[in-house]
Amino acid sequence: MKKALALITALTLAGNLPAADLKIAVVDMNKAFAEYHKTKSAAGKLQENVNKVKEELNERWAAYKKLMDEAEKLDKARRDPVLNIEARTKKESELQTKAQEIKSLERDINEFQQRRQGQLQQEQMQERKGIYDEIMGIVTTKAKAVGYDVVFDRSGVGAGGVPFILHSKEGALEDFTNEVIVELNKNAPAEAAPSADKKDDKKKTDDKKTK
Repeated sequence: MKKALALITALTLAGNLPAADLKIAVVDMNKAFAEYHKTKSAAGKLQENVNKVKEELNERWAAYKKLMDEAEKLDKARRDPVLNIEARTKKESELQTKAQEIKSLERDINEFQQRRQGQLQQEQMQERKGIYDEIMGIVTTKAKAVGYDVVFDRSGVGAGGVPFILHSKEGALEDFTNEVIVELNKNAPAEAAPSADKKDDKKKTDDKKTK
């Protein structure tokens, strides 16, 4: 909040304008992000990749279980008192080989988990950055068109989770979040468009406001 106040002060001094003459607006970036159709699409894509990783991991664990079962059988067989030395030695050699395979697969599973987890996190970060960049582009364009001097993120928080905007007089800050959301979703695919029920609800709301 101190940074925000410092920015307003700087703008006031630089433009030789009283603070009351500044055009200040807000946008709820969390809401814009959540209601952008690309956000939902990205979440679906990420979930598909997560499911693929789970399938691949399950395959590896299935192979691991199979090796463990085989090792257990070999261990039991080599302890059979009826085995001669030659047969026992062979079983022990097979068991050692199987143990090496198990250790190798354990390393593979651990490396796979770490690698794929890192890839998924990187993918999510890139998707979020791309979406936020698009939202910021719309916000900047609309802010310049209207002539806002300062635009705050209504959902922004500072240290300790304290909101940047603690209080504002009703109507003092123009909120153009919905305009941003409409602009973001104007080219949304049909399946991402509002349902008829939602459109009807919106129409009823608009009618009430008109009356």
